[in-house]
Amino acid sequence: MDLKDIKAIIDLMKKNSITEFELEEKDSKLRLKRGLNGGSPVVPQTDETIPMTAISMPLSASTVATSVSAASMANTGEIDIKSPMIGTFYRSPSPEAGSYVETGTEVSPDTVVCIIEAMKVMNEIKSEVKGIITQVLVENGKPVEFGQPLYKVRPS
Repeated sequence: MDLKDIKAIIDLMKKNSITEFELEEKDSKLRLKRGLNGGSPVVPQTDETIPMTAISMPLSASTVATSVSAASMANTGEIDIKSPMIGTFYRSPSPEAGSYVETGTEVSPDTVVCIIEAMKVMNEIKSEVKGIITQVLVENGKPVEFGQPLYKVRPS
């Protein structure tokens, strides 16, 4: 089962208000569980017979969409662009290329701000807000967790 299939299952779970899903095939097992508030991460799990890294993914229409929290605006008026999954954070599309964004860069909702690599898949992360990057919170090449702030943005 590939990441595309898992994303489709997550979408179906959300659309149909399903909180648990389990699938067993020949030598693999996939179990997805959603929290009561619908915002808890989903964790694919596999048997020991197939080596696979478990990743957390949010339950949303687009599992690579960023999480922008209104609570993150509480004191400073800035918005956090958060990681939608666990993986490795990359600021540029390749080691030789420049960063997608720097402090002071103006972004729109469709601006790609970074890549997060999960299970050998490179996921482009978009800002989903309009504003100016005020702070980069993660070093290039470092691991990130689901919901971890990556950037701070001053909305415009």
